Amino acid sequence: MNIDYKTNIKVDYGFEVNKLRPVTTYSEYIENSKCANSHAHPRAQLISCDTGIMEVVTKNNIWIVNSLQSVWIASNEEHQVYFPNNVKVKTAFIDKSKLENLPKGSFAFETSDFLKSILEKIISFSNPNIFTQQQNRIIEVFFGELSNLQPSKTFLPTSQDKRIKTVLDALMSDLSNKYTIEYYASKSSVSPRTLSRLFNKELGMSFGDWKMRLKLMEAVKQLGENKSVKEIAFDLGYENVSSFIVTFKKHFGKTPTNYLIK
Repeated sequence: MNIDYKTNIKVDYGFEVNKLRPVTTYSEYIENSKCANSHAHPRAQLISCDTGIMEVVTKNNIWIVNSLQSVWIASNEEHQVYFPNNVKVKTAFIDKSKLENLPKGSFAFETSDFLKSILEKIISFSNPNIFTQQQNRIIEVFFGELSNLQPSKTFLPTSQDKRIKTVLDALMSDLSNKYTIEYYASKSSVSPRTLSRLFNKELGMSFGDWKMRLKLMEAVKQLGENKSVKEIAFDLGYENVSSFIVTFKKHFGKTPTNYLIK
Protein backbone atom coordinates (compact mmCIF):
# COMPACT_ATOMS: atom_id res chain seq x y z
CA MET A 1 0.00 0.00 0.00
CA ASN A 2 3.07 2.24 -0.05
CA ILE A 3 3.03 4.77 -2.91
CA ASP A 4 5.40 7.62 -3.67
CA TYR A 5 2.91 10.49 -4.03
CA LYS A 6 4.29 13.13 -6.36
CA THR A 7 1.95 16.04 -5.63
CA ASN A 8 0.71 17.68 -2.43
CA ILE A 9 -2.58 19.55 -2.64
CA LYS A 10 -3.95 22.14 -0.24
CA VAL A 11 -7.58 23.25 -0.13
CA ASP A 12 -8.58 25.79 2.52
CA TYR A 13 -12.39 25.80 2.18
CA GLY A 14 -12.77 23.64 5.28
CA PHE A 15 -11.42 26.40 7.53
CA GLU A 16 -14.00 29.02 6.55
CA VAL A 17 -16.52 29.95 9.24
CA ASN A 18 -19.40 31.66 7.46
CA LYS A 19 -23.05 30.69 7.85
CA LEU A 20 -23.91 32.74 4.75
CA ARG A 21 -21.93 30.17 2.75
CA PRO A 22 -23.25 26.94 4.34
CA VAL A 23 -21.60 24.80 1.67
CA THR A 24 -18.39 25.27 -0.30
CA THR A 25 -17.13 22.79 -2.87
CA TYR A 26 -13.98 21.69 -4.65
CA SER A 27 -13.72 19.51 -7.74
CA GLU A 28 -10.65 18.60 -9.77
CA TYR A 29 -8.89 15.86 -11.71
CA ILE A 30 -5.76 14.91 -9.78
CA GLU A 31 -3.13 12.21 -10.19
CA ASN A 32 -0.85 10.46 -7.70
CA SER A 33 -1.53 13.12 -5.05
CA LYS A 34 -2.21 13.56 -1.35
CA CYS A 35 -3.22 16.36 0.97
CA ALA A 36 -0.20 18.43 1.97
CA ASN A 37 -0.54 17.48 5.64
CA SER A 38 -2.77 15.59 8.00
CA HIS A 39 -5.27 18.23 9.06
CA ALA A 40 -8.57 19.07 10.76
CA HIS A 41 -11.00 21.90 10.05
CA PRO A 42 -14.21 23.24 11.60
CA ARG A 43 -16.31 22.39 8.56
CA ALA A 44 -17.47 18.80 8.11
CA GLN A 45 -16.58 17.32 4.73
CA LEU A 46 -18.09 14.98 2.17
CA ILE A 47 -15.34 13.41 0.02
CA SER A 48 -16.39 11.66 -3.18
CA CYS A 49 -14.92 10.73 -6.54
CA ASP A 50 -16.31 10.04 -10.01
CA THR A 51 -13.32 7.98 -11.08
CA GLY A 52 -10.43 6.26 -9.34
CA ILE A 53 -9.81 5.27 -5.74
CA MET A 54 -9.27 7.36 -2.58
CA GLU A 55 -7.67 6.41 0.73
CA VAL A 56 -8.89 8.40 3.73
CA VAL A 57 -7.09 8.02 7.05
CA THR A 58 -8.19 9.26 10.49
CA LYS A 59 -6.83 8.54 13.96
CA ASN A 60 -8.95 5.41 14.34
CA ASN A 61 -9.86 4.27 10.83
CA ILE A 62 -8.69 3.82 7.25
CA TRP A 63 -11.14 3.83 4.33
CA ILE A 64 -10.38 2.88 0.74
CA VAL A 65 -13.32 3.89 -1.44
CA ASN A 66 -14.19 3.96 -5.12
CA SER A 67 -16.67 5.86 -7.25
CA LEU A 68 -19.61 4.02 -5.67
CA GLN A 69 -18.76 5.26 -2.18
CA SER A 70 -17.92 8.46 -0.31
CA VAL A 71 -16.50 9.39 3.09
CA TRP A 72 -18.06 11.71 5.65
CA ILE A 73 -15.48 13.52 7.81
CA ALA A 74 -16.88 15.05 10.99
CA SER A 75 -16.03 18.59 12.08
CA ASN A 76 -12.52 18.89 13.59
CA GLU A 77 -11.64 15.25 12.81
CA GLU A 78 -7.95 15.02 11.91
CA HIS A 79 -7.52 13.23 8.59
CA GLN A 80 -5.31 12.67 5.58
CA VAL A 81 -6.46 11.82 2.04
CA TYR A 82 -4.49 10.01 -0.67
CA PHE A 83 -5.37 9.89 -4.37
CA PRO A 84 -3.37 7.15 -6.15
CA ASN A 85 -3.34 7.24 -9.96
CA ASN A 86 -6.09 9.28 -11.68
CA VAL A 87 -8.95 10.57 -9.55
CA LYS A 88 -11.81 12.96 -10.26
CA VAL A 89 -12.42 14.24 -6.74
CA LYS A 90 -15.60 16.03 -5.67
CA THR A 91 -15.89 17.35 -2.15
CA ALA A 92 -18.21 19.58 -0.14
CA PHE A 93 -17.46 21.44 3.10
CA ILE A 94 -20.38 22.15 5.45
CA ASP A 95 -20.31 25.12 7.83
CA LYS A 96 -20.55 24.39 11.58
CA SER A 97 -23.83 26.33 11.75
CA LYS A 98 -25.52 23.53 9.75
CA LEU A 99 -24.15 20.46 11.54
CA GLU A 100 -26.71 19.99 14.33
CA ASN A 101 -28.72 17.35 12.44
CA LEU A 102 -25.84 15.86 10.46
CA PRO A 103 -23.67 12.85 11.43
CA LYS A 104 -21.31 13.40 14.36
CA GLY A 105 -18.80 10.66 13.51
CA SER A 106 -16.70 9.91 10.42
CA PHE A 107 -17.45 6.95 8.16
CA ALA A 108 -17.62 5.65 4.58
CA PHE A 109 -20.98 5.05 2.92
CA GLU A 110 -22.57 3.93 -0.34
CA THR A 111 -23.29 6.98 -2.51
CA SER A 112 -26.76 7.17 -4.03
CA ASP A 113 -27.25 8.52 -7.54
CA PHE A 114 -29.50 11.20 -6.06
CA LEU A 115 -26.82 12.44 -3.67
CA LYS A 116 -24.29 12.46 -6.51
CA SER A 117 -26.59 14.58 -8.66
CA ILE A 118 -27.24 17.09 -5.86
CA LEU A 119 -23.51 17.39 -5.15
CA GLU A 120 -22.86 17.97 -8.86
CA LYS A 121 -25.52 20.70 -8.90
CA ILE A 122 -24.03 22.47 -5.86
CA ILE A 123 -20.56 22.30 -7.39
CA SER A 124 -22.00 24.09 -10.44
CA PHE A 125 -22.88 27.06 -8.18
CA SER A 126 -19.11 27.86 -8.05
CA ASN A 127 -19.04 28.91 -4.39
CA PRO A 128 -20.98 32.21 -4.50
CA ASN A 129 -20.70 34.62 -1.58
CA ILE A 130 -24.51 34.70 -1.31
CA PHE A 131 -26.81 31.89 -2.42
CA THR A 132 -30.11 32.50 -4.23
CA GLN A 133 -33.38 31.20 -2.80
CA GLN A 134 -33.42 28.36 -5.33
CA GLN A 135 -29.84 27.42 -4.48
CA ASN A 136 -30.67 27.43 -0.77
CA ARG A 137 -33.58 25.05 -1.40
CA ILE A 138 -31.24 22.63 -3.18
CA ILE A 139 -28.77 22.89 -0.31
CA GLU A 140 -31.51 22.03 2.19
CA VAL A 141 -32.33 18.90 0.17
CA PHE A 142 -28.59 18.08 0.26
CA PHE A 143 -28.56 18.40 4.06
CA GLY A 144 -31.61 16.15 4.26
CA GLU A 145 -29.77 13.43 2.34
CA LEU A 146 -26.67 13.82 4.52
CA SER A 147 -28.72 13.44 7.71
CA ASN A 148 -29.75 9.92 6.62
CA LEU A 149 -26.31 8.52 5.72
CA GLN A 150 -25.56 4.96 6.85
CA PRO A 151 -21.97 3.67 7.36
CA SER A 152 -20.64 0.86 5.17
CA LYS A 153 -18.15 -1.87 6.15
CA THR A 154 -15.31 -0.66 3.94
CA PHE A 155 -12.96 0.42 6.72
CA LEU A 156 -9.95 -0.71 8.72
CA PRO A 157 -9.87 0.22 12.42
CA THR A 158 -6.49 1.41 13.68
CA SER A 159 -4.97 2.00 17.11
CA GLN A 160 -2.40 4.27 18.74
CA ASP A 161 -1.20 1.38 20.94
CA LYS A 162 2.47 0.98 19.97
CA ARG A 163 2.32 -2.81 20.14
CA ILE A 164 -0.60 -2.99 17.74
CA LYS A 165 0.78 -0.25 15.49
CA THR A 166 4.01 -2.26 15.05
CA VAL A 167 1.96 -5.22 13.82
CA LEU A 168 -0.34 -3.16 11.59
CA ASP A 169 2.61 -1.43 9.91
CA ALA A 170 4.25 -4.80 9.27
CA LEU A 171 1.05 -6.26 7.81
CA MET A 172 0.51 -3.28 5.50
CA SER A 173 4.10 -3.40 4.25
CA ASP A 174 3.82 -7.01 3.06
CA LEU A 175 0.33 -7.92 1.89
CA SER A 176 1.21 -11.34 0.48
CA ASN A 177 2.81 -12.78 3.63
CA LYS A 178 1.46 -15.89 5.35
CA TYR A 179 2.98 -15.28 8.78
CA THR A 180 0.95 -16.32 11.81
CA ILE A 181 0.03 -14.30 14.88
CA GLU A 182 2.97 -15.91 16.68
CA TYR A 183 5.38 -14.23 14.28
CA TYR A 184 3.85 -10.78 14.78
CA ALA A 185 3.61 -11.25 18.54
CA SER A 186 7.39 -11.71 18.65
CA LYS A 187 7.86 -8.51 16.62
CA SER A 188 5.82 -6.53 19.15
CA SER A 189 7.37 -8.25 22.20
CA VAL A 190 4.14 -9.72 23.55
CA SER A 191 2.69 -13.20 23.73
CA PRO A 192 0.30 -14.41 21.00
CA ARG A 193 -2.48 -14.51 23.58
CA THR A 194 -1.85 -10.90 24.61
CA LEU A 195 -1.74 -9.73 20.98
CA SER A 196 -4.98 -11.55 20.22
CA ARG A 197 -6.63 -9.87 23.22
CA LEU A 198 -5.30 -6.46 22.17
CA PHE A 199 -6.74 -6.83 18.65
CA ASN A 200 -10.19 -7.63 20.00
CA LYS A 201 -10.08 -4.86 22.61
CA GLU A 202 -8.54 -2.07 20.53
CA LEU A 203 -9.82 -2.91 17.04
CA GLY A 204 -13.02 -4.81 17.71
CA MET A 205 -11.96 -7.80 15.60
CA SER A 206 -9.53 -10.68 15.60
CA PHE A 207 -6.03 -10.64 14.11
CA GLY A 208 -7.20 -12.92 11.29
CA ASP A 209 -10.25 -10.77 10.48
CA TRP A 210 -8.18 -7.58 10.38
CA LYS A 211 -5.60 -9.18 8.09
CA MET A 212 -8.34 -10.43 5.77
CA ARG A 213 -10.03 -7.02 5.65
CA LEU A 214 -6.69 -5.38 4.83
CA LYS A 215 -6.28 -7.70 1.84
CA LEU A 216 -9.84 -7.08 0.67
CA MET A 217 -9.47 -3.30 0.86
CA GLU A 218 -6.25 -3.53 -1.12
CA ALA A 219 -8.15 -5.68 -3.62
CA VAL A 220 -10.74 -2.89 -4.00
CA LYS A 221 -7.93 -0.41 -4.66
CA GLN A 222 -6.33 -2.64 -7.28
CA LEU A 223 -9.67 -3.27 -8.97
CA GLY A 224 -9.94 0.50 -9.35
CA GLU A 225 -6.52 0.41 -11.03
CA ASN A 226 -7.91 -2.09 -13.58
CA LYS A 227 -5.73 -4.99 -12.47
CA SER A 228 -6.99 -8.49 -13.30
CA VAL A 229 -8.59 -10.65 -10.65
CA LYS A 230 -5.85 -13.25 -11.11
CA GLU A 231 -3.10 -10.67 -10.65
CA ILE A 232 -4.75 -9.28 -7.51
CA ALA A 233 -5.26 -12.71 -5.98
CA PHE A 234 -1.61 -13.64 -6.30
CA ASP A 235 -0.41 -10.17 -5.24
CA LEU A 236 -2.33 -10.67 -1.99
CA GLY A 237 -0.93 -14.12 -1.31
CA TYR A 238 -3.94 -16.28 -2.18
CA GLU A 239 -2.95 -19.74 -3.36
CA ASN A 240 -5.63 -19.77 -6.05
CA VAL A 241 -8.05 -17.33 -7.65
CA SER A 242 -11.19 -19.19 -6.62
CA SER A 243 -10.47 -18.87 -2.89
CA PHE A 244 -9.93 -15.13 -3.34
CA ILE A 245 -13.23 -14.75 -5.21
CA VAL A 246 -15.13 -16.71 -2.53
CA THR A 247 -13.68 -14.58 0.28
CA PHE A 248 -14.34 -11.33 -1.61
CA LYS A 249 -17.96 -12.22 -2.37
CA LYS A 250 -18.61 -13.34 1.20
CA HIS A 251 -17.46 -9.95 2.50
CA PHE A 252 -18.82 -7.56 -0.16
CA GLY A 253 -21.77 -9.54 -1.55
CA LYS A 254 -20.35 -9.30 -5.08
CA THR A 255 -17.58 -11.00 -7.02
CA PRO A 256 -14.49 -8.87 -7.77
CA THR A 257 -15.52 -8.65 -11.44
CA ASN A 258 -18.93 -7.21 -10.53
CA TYR A 259 -17.85 -5.04 -7.62
CA LEU A 260 -17.43 -1.79 -9.54
CA ILE A 261 -20.66 -2.34 -11.49
CA LYS A 262 -23.65 -0.66 -9.89
